[in-house]
Amino acid sequence: MTHADTADLPLRVLILAASDGERGDDSPTPRALQELSGRAIIDYVLSLARSLTDTENIYVIVDDPDGPVAHHVGSDYHSIVQHEALGTGHAVLQAAPEMADYQGHLLILYGDTPLFRLSSMRGLLMRHGLKGADLTLFSCITDTKLPYGRVVRNGEGKVLAVVEEAAATPTERAIDELNLGAYVARAQPLFAALEELAREHEPRANLLTAAVAEIRQQGGTVDCYRTADQDEVQGINTAADLEAAELILQKRRLRPHLLEQENVISFGTGGWRAVIGEGFTLYNVRRLAQAVANRLVRSDQEDQGVLIGYDHRFLSDAAAVAAAEVLAGNDVRVILLEDAAPTPLITYATAVTPAAYGMAITASHNPPEWNGLKLFDREGALLLDQETSEIEAEANRLSADDIIKVEEELGVEAGLIERRDLTNVYVDAIESQIDMAAIRRADLRVLVDPMHGVAERAINIILTEARCRVDAIRDRRDPLFGGYSPAPNIEALGLLIHHMKEGRYDLGLAMDGDADRIAIVDEKGEFLPINDLLVLVYWYLHEVRGEQGPVVRNLATTHMLDRLAALMEQESIEVPVGFKHVVAAMQAHDAVLGGESSGGLTIRGHVLGKDGILAAALVVEMVAKTAEPISVLRARLQEQIGWLYMVERNLPATPEMKALFPRLLREAQPTHLGEHPVLEIDHSDGHKFRLAEDRWVLLRFSGTEPLLRIFAEAESKEAAWGLIKAATGLVPLES
Repeated sequence: MTHADTADLPLRVLILAASDGERGDDSPTPRALQELSGRAIIDYVLSLARSLTDTENIYVIVDDPDGPVAHHVGSDYHSIVQHEALGTGHAVLQAAPEMADYQGHLLILYGDTPLFRLSSMRGLLMRHGLKGADLTLFSCITDTKLPYGRVVRNGEGKVLAVVEEAAATPTERAIDELNLGAYVARAQPLFAALEELAREHEPRANLLTAAVAEIRQQGGTVDCYRTADQDEVQGINTAADLEAAELILQKRRLRPHLLEQENVISFGTGGWRAVIGEGFTLYNVRRLAQAVANRLVRSDQEDQGVLIGYDHRFLSDAAAVAAAEVLAGNDVRVILLEDAAPTPLITYATAVTPAAYGMAITASHNPPEWNGLKLFDREGALLLDQETSEIEAEANRLSADDIIKVEEELGVEAGLIERRDLTNVYVDAIESQIDMAAIRRADLRVLVDPMHGVAERAINIILTEARCRVDAIRDRRDPLFGGYSPAPNIEALGLLIHHMKEGRYDLGLAMDGDADRIAIVDEKGEFLPINDLLVLVYWYLHEVRGEQGPVVRNLATTHMLDRLAALMEQESIEVPVGFKHVVAAMQAHDAVLGGESSGGLTIRGHVLGKDGILAAALVVEMVAKTAEPISVLRARLQEQIGWLYMVERNLPATPEMKALFPRLLREAQPTHLGEHPVLEIDHSDGHKFRLAEDRWVLLRFSGTEPLLRIFAEAESKEAAWGLIKAATGLVPLES
């Protein structure tokens, strides 16, 4: 065999699923079919096999052609029957007649080992090819005491044999390198070795592990690939093993660098986001665009097509073109925005064009090293979880060979790609929602901080046309955002606060990197928490504009909205985190305002998504029409409803924390947080503790960043911090 990489290996996969062995539990369900995170265990193994070879090259050993495993596997795979449970070596030999003429390589897996990583199996195959080995086994060095075979090596580190624990000497039992049970071998030499061993040994002997020494004695080359992931050692024999495997899978889903390594696209609450050069690559953008194209072609929506926009981040413009080229390559029409644009402009443009989907290349407020992609439906709302899950799953199944594209120039010439500037259309829509005449009469001075993002052009047009005197800071494109995350929080707005205190401005406005979030600094240079702003805007819409209707907030947003709604005899509706849930509830209840404490809001009759530019214009209108500074309006409203103060603590969230924390918190079942009785615990989205007098605490892992967010709201900041301290004491947390 010549040296080769995995792509050069003729490969078949044999999955042993005929015997449960010693079960260790009372379940009547075969172990391979027991449920793990909503899927049968064997489904993980089949998925792994499909990532390594075509379905036609996958064989499954079953104990009964009409049994439950064979029925579950179905006709997509080759089923081979092992009528008697005579061991794994005997099981492999059942495949020999089916592969009598096959001269390639055979990867052996087990139907109840779902924790082997794709990268590990690729490493196993790669090493096998590069070493020109006849057999390569899969091992791990671990302190975990398990009844696995020990890998015996000579003084030069070469593999001599695998010795099962029952047959091992005390010295061999002390070996810390365990055989994990996956093998890749040249098929015919392996079959020959197993047939020879079958003649020499009793039935049920461990022929497969014995084949390691047999192939070496016959002059063959044996090698070994070691995994560094201790979790792959975990077997599944008992209910406790299933629970441990569940935690391992949760950790992996929450470990971004593992997703990036395996080219896994994963949507969170605000779209798909990943580190540039790791998970966010043009290849993955193309895969995602191909999945969207496939969906449109299947539903005959090619002519409606996709509208694509992008922000100022590194690679955003190139990613937008890459997506457009793939869509056009599939005969899907594309409107590609001419210049970098705010996300709310993209959502509005999607709704007013025939586009079936909108696509924004952005990572919103994430740090500069991130980028991502948001998908919107034809009305401009973020896609709901079911649809993004389907698109995500299809994209992850695609390879480079599945991607169809044409160069942008050819797409333009064919009329499939159209470059358009929809800024004026969007600005007109904003101005139709705002009392521009009232603002013109107020003669306001406004300071704008776009945070090096994409808000500057649109907000400048609106405020200039409203005759405001506008100054701007950080208004030029900088993909590094000055070295900070473009999130409009108090820590990032020191420059705006400084200028507001030094100048004589009526209002300071800031928007995040893609302009869907807002922050306000008042005329005194004081940062206005977004919760306070939401209360002011809801009051203004109801009391000054005369608009009637509920308010929608997510569960991490102030309960002052509840107090105000009750005062105005309206309803306050709580939804999970994610603006798509806010929008859905607004539509269902005809709400006046929808908002969240992270800085996003929209109003009835506007786009079905957050809009920092609309919010900014609305706040300017509020100051103009009331003829009152923000600080005065806030103080007056505080007298009417009292005031609550929210604080937030963010902790780095390891995958272990994310996997273990929900279970530990449920087990804790606290009756008090500090001196306050717990009235209710809501586990629907994170863990929210409801206390008396509108106090509450929420512990929730971010859907867009590796953080545990802890929110608390109470009658004072000191009281809120006390609640956070009490909450963090419920379970061990890394600070």
